[in-house]
Amino acid sequence: MRRLADQLEDAAVEQAMRAGWSWPQVSEALGVTRQAVHKKHAKRLIAAEVKLRRRGDERV
Repeated sequence: MRRLADQLEDAAVEQAMRAGWSWPQVSEALGVTRQAVHKKHAKRLIAAEVKLRRRGDERV
């Protein structure tokens, strides 16, 4: 079950980031710190060529 939960979280985080969510928004939805979600997901998202928002980026 843990593997399935991790896969679902990975997919949800990727979808949220592709939709323009910020790290703080994702972290709040998951109930963890921004640093924790970034550490867990950033490398995978970069490898998947997801454009990541940086602090101060404005949503268009």
